[in-house]
Amino acid sequence: MIGRGAVGRAVWPVTRPEEATTLGPPMPLLVQKFGGTSVGSVERIREVAKRVVGAQRHGNQLVVVVSAMAGETDRLLALAREVARTPDERERDVLLATGEQVTVALLAMAIRDLGASAISFLGHQISVATDSAFGKARIRRVDAAPVLRVLNDGHIVIAAGFQGVDRDGNITTLGRGGSDTTAVALAAALGAARCEIYTDVEGVFTSDPRLCPRARKLERISYDEMLELASLGAKVLQTRAVEFAKRYQVPLEVRSSFSTQEGTAVVAEDRNMEEVVVAGVTHDQDQAKITVFGVPDRPGLAARIFGPIARANIVVDMIIQTASADGKTGLSFTVHRSDYDKALGLVRGMAGEIGSAGVTGETGIAKVSIVGLGMRSHAGVAARMFEELSREGINIQMITTSEIKISIAIDAKYTELAVRVLHDAFVDAESPEADRS
Repeated sequence: MIGRGAVGRAVWPVTRPEEATTLGPPMPLLVQKFGGTSVGSVERIREVAKRVVGAQRHGNQLVVVVSAMAGETDRLLALAREVARTPDERERDVLLATGEQVTVALLAMAIRDLGASAISFLGHQISVATDSAFGKARIRRVDAAPVLRVLNDGHIVIAAGFQGVDRDGNITTLGRGGSDTTAVALAAALGAARCEIYTDVEGVFTSDPRLCPRARKLERISYDEMLELASLGAKVLQTRAVEFAKRYQVPLEVRSSFSTQEGTAVVAEDRNMEEVVVAGVTHDQDQAKITVFGVPDRPGLAARIFGPIARANIVVDMIIQTASADGKTGLSFTVHRSDYDKALGLVRGMAGEIGSAGVTGETGIAKVSIVGLGMRSHAGVAARMFEELSREGINIQMITTSEIKISIAIDAKYTELAVRVLHDAFVDAESPEADRS
């Protein structure tokens, strides 16, 4: 049977775990994903090959998903911009997909050199079927049958992350971090025992250690907390990968490819997790703000502003509308900095039609957030957050909340200070080591 579910607008048909067990041998199946830094050189590819072969010799079936070598995607993008001021999106995806093609072939060769058998697969060979949103494609279907046949013959499968194919046979890419999504999608389709995400950090930390030296690694974190952290700027996991893992309850672990230490397990929520008010503090400096001012205060105008943005596949994050005065209002929202120019152009094109007074924009914006399941049952978290920032003279421009997170937009130059202040106030104060003095 094929199970169906929805994440956003995506539909994810996957093979049920019990079917995968029937089709494949009884050996535990692991899906391992290695990012660009982990396969950034020939030496590192050889180290990954040793780790993978070792896992197979310990009695596991292996599907290994890899990204392009570190820096390769940026190099290819730079080439595209050299030949075209605005590269065609379809052809850009064709170009970018070559990065993973190189890595899967090299890793398969390295594994074979160690005496094991490996076969590489590109996105269209696995049949990672996507929509046609080039550069931001969403997975619609994963056909696990070709992978299962190769696994049943005793081979290690090396799968290209980040890429898929649309209904017309065009190569598509899944966006930055898309290899995470490929790995989790395959783990769900194959009924894998676990999906291990190998990166250049040892797990999920309470904050970015580069900004907050006292940040510590979490032994485990809930799907919901990880989803919020990923969507709010944490670079460890891609948001859609966490969505997929939560929906299909894929056991997930974030580990370092440069050590054998245990990483961070991403798991279902349990009661003990709510004892910690804030699990982590995260930031995102790739934000930009657009403001439409002097907008006539009447129904339907917000839809006219955001409609073209949605059709351009631009994600709007924080939104705030000012109170009406003299029949006019203002509307501010944030987008990813990479979408800023396109979004600003669309809004300016709409401004005259809706009778607004004008449009402004700025890119020096950062988003800082606190996340924790315990926020559901603890009052006064927002007030304390605002007090701590006020004490440091940090002005809050925008605020958004959910049950387990509070996000603020601030001037980007205050990012590091805000992260440290909030980590000290919430995370350090609650840690077992807080009384060590």
